[in-house]
Amino acid sequence: MADLALYQYVLIGLIFIWSGFVRSGLGFGGAVLSLPFLLLVHNQPLVFLPLISVQLLVFSSATLLVNNRGSQASKREHSSTVDWPYLRYMLGIMIVPKLLGVFGLITLPADILSIIIFSIVSLYALSYIANKPFKSNSKLIDAVFLILGAYISGTSLIGAPLIIAVAAQHIARERLRDTLFALWFILVSIKLVAFIYAGIDLQLIHHLWLLPCAAIGHFIGLRFHQRMLIAETPIFFRILGCTLLLISAIGLWKALS
Repeated sequence: MADLALYQYVLIGLIFIWSGFVRSGLGFGGAVLSLPFLLLVHNQPLVFLPLISVQLLVFSSATLLVNNRGSQASKREHSSTVDWPYLRYMLGIMIVPKLLGVFGLITLPADILSIIIFSIVSLYALSYIANKPFKSNSKLIDAVFLILGAYISGTSLIGAPLIIAVAAQHIARERLRDTLFALWFILVSIKLVAFIYAGIDLQLIHHLWLLPCAAIGHFIGLRFHQRMLIAETPIFFRILGCTLLLISAIGLWKALS
């Protein structure tokens, strides 16, 4: 990060604003919808994944704290905005493939990791364009999606769409986002411990300016989330899918060449 040009820093700041908006607005996608753009600016996944991880810890914990205090104060039906029983069920399935994925992240070359990331994002983009999100309708498929999502999350933090396919079927919509935030907090904590153990630079100095960027997007996304609870946005996801597919195609071309 220290050797980048000024225009690259500007682009990275804008992308982190977008990342914060997506994360708080949808409850997922902060990595999958921003990492392809970041890799076009600077093709080094291990530079950006620690930055995204720390930001996720900060904003997910802050959102959970605020929302749960509000829930208790208003005496809602659920005292917690997190579905803890189902969260424990998911973690029981996901923990081992998550660890295997983190090991792959640390050992894979940057170019290979970029190719994997762009390939997976391309599949997600096609599902958004076709308005055919991943869906699970049995316990077996639930387990397969959670295992694959955990492994992909371990390697690149972009396993959310597969995990969402399971969680959305079993968690009440008003508790889904915060349950996912709690899940991301736990999974990302594991990844950061592995980063520290492997001696990977966490880019801590760059959080001084990137955290405010993400905060801007985060607070905008919080307002957007209220609309998401009562509306479906297939057009938004189709446009997003087309953009991600184009970015992934460019990224794959650059990585392969």
